[in-house]
Amino acid sequence: MHRCKWCNLNNEKYIEYHYKEWGVLNLEDKYLFEMLLLESFQAGLSWECVLNKRDSFKLAYDNFDIDKIINYDDNKINELLKNKDIIRNKLKIKASINNAKIFKGIIKGYHSFANYLNTFTKGKILYEVGKTTNELSDTISKDLKKRGMTFVGSTIIYSYLQAIGIINSHEKECFMYQKPIDINKQ
Repeated sequence: MHRCKWCNLNNEKYIEYHYKEWGVLNLEDKYLFEMLLLESFQAGLSWECVLNKRDSFKLAYDNFDIDKIINYDDNKINELLKNKDIIRNKLKIKASINNAKIFKGIIKGYHSFANYLNTFTKGKILYEVGKTTNELSDTISKDLKKRGMTFVGSTIIYSYLQAIGIINSHEKECFMYQKPIDINKQ
């Protein structure tokens, strides 16, 4: 079975992520938040590094419960900074809390984060390979930054859009390859 060239066949978590999640459309708010939080920790690191720590992040971040995360205080920040099983970058940890608050505000304003994303995507799923940014990731990144989010540069947002299935970058040789679709016509 052929997979995308980047998929490390020696890492079971990576293989499972490749065929169960990456490029597979999932627009549930809880998942959208989890992936945005994890992607923001990727900045300067590999996705494989973050993915290997995903279970630890899930424990440390209260199962990605946004209502708990928006109320994290200095004690919780210090607890996270001491947790050797996650990425202990103070700026990223503080950003994750701030970004959670903004994410929650977007949900209130648009009734779901998927609705917010749809204002940019117009329901389209993109297919492209070999890119790290595009006009869509540039635009969403700029808007999230304007709202006050950090660690949401265009490259991070592009990876995020791949992770949640809005951009499908499975290579043509990969068994997960799909032709572009319009999710408004499903």
